[in-house]
Amino acid sequence: MPEAFTDTPLLSERFDAALHYATEHHRRQLRKGTPVPYAAHLLAVASLVLEMHAGEDEAIAALLHDVVEDGGGEPALEEIRARFGAPVADIVLANSDTVDVSQPKEGGAAWYARKRAYIDAFPHKSPAALRVSLADKLHNARAILLDYRTHGDELWARFRQGQGIATRIYYRELALAFEREQHRLGPHAAPFVGELRRVVDGITALAEERQGPDSRALFDG
Repeated sequence: MPEAFTDTPLLSERFDAALHYATEHHRRQLRKGTPVPYAAHLLAVASLVLEMHAGEDEAIAALLHDVVEDGGGEPALEEIRARFGAPVADIVLANSDTVDVSQPKEGGAAWYARKRAYIDAFPHKSPAALRVSLADKLHNARAILLDYRTHGDELWARFRQGQGIATRIYYRELALAFEREQHRLGPHAAPFVGELRRVVDGITALAEERQGPDSRALFDG
């Protein structure tokens, strides 16, 4: 089949500028427990969003979705708003657990409260913000499943968790939340909602094989 082309490029110099901004911000950052540059995750999330037939603003937000939470805070959010526009900044904000970079990111009651608040906000998030979130969580879940198959339960040390139950609960809650909002995401995002469910169920099944059933399935039991 011959290559397809468009008369009007779907990605402009704004996307190029966002890619440079993102890679500069995350220059020294690696994926948890790996030697993989963090930029690999940002590129994967942007790719997944584009595969959902999203527009350039969502693709840019995908590249920038961790800038605020990973050290940039409120100043970075305002810079994103000025450089890339309010719609992009709003998507980034909706995909940030917090703009307070002084908070600990892993473990404890604060982590649980942030994750629960993130899930509870789903009905109020825009479809664009949800698609970026779906791409982010799907790529993370794929990585967790692959590394769990490879490294076993030592994987959970990356998350500062003994047996990983908190992470598994969170991803089960995410799968349910995206299923509840699927009707708002558009037909091209629906297959990715289904894939997230399959990956999350795969993580759960592997944990049951290695550890036995989790003591809780969801936040509330």
